[in-house]
Amino acid sequence: MTGDAFSRLFRTFEHTAFRLEVRDRYDAPYENASLAKFLAGEKDDLPWMREWLSMIGEATAAGRRFSRVRVVSRPLTDYSRFGVWCAQFTNGAGEDIRYLERERAEAAELPDHDYWLFDSRKLIRMHFDKADRFLGGELVDAPAAVVQHSYWRDTAWHHAIRRDDVATEWIHRA
Repeated sequence: MTGDAFSRLFRTFEHTAFRLEVRDRYDAPYENASLAKFLAGEKDDLPWMREWLSMIGEATAAGRRFSRVRVVSRPLTDYSRFGVWCAQFTNGAGEDIRYLERERAEAAELPDHDYWLFDSRKLIRMHFDKADRFLGGELVDAPAAVVQHSYWRDTAWHHAIRRDDVATEWIHRA
């Protein structure tokens, strides 16, 4: 699942959209220029993120909730530090992004794959190539798999810490 079919999920869910991210790096061509600017210490207005922020704001205003847990290695990779920086804007728009250290995720037996879970009933397992590029999402409709991923969502959320705490405790004190 890619393109319009995948994008439609973000505009049509009723209550909640949750993402578990487990990779330390993603190669998303649309954000690579912003990543390079971030690493160079240059300012960037994140033009690629505007539509996403608008969509999150509209969903939040309508009472729908976006949330995400990012499993990260410590010390944070350059890409993860970029993600923490970007999360201030998505959190500001209404998405709640939190972070979980990889060791804690492994101890909690969380999966080693990314997924989106919409309304606790529609599961999209994310697939990436060896260069960290998104290949597409696979709709998984087996009830047991949906329940398992809901459990993993709840477990990840329980152990994760807020983005602002990560920015203060993991980055600024490092």
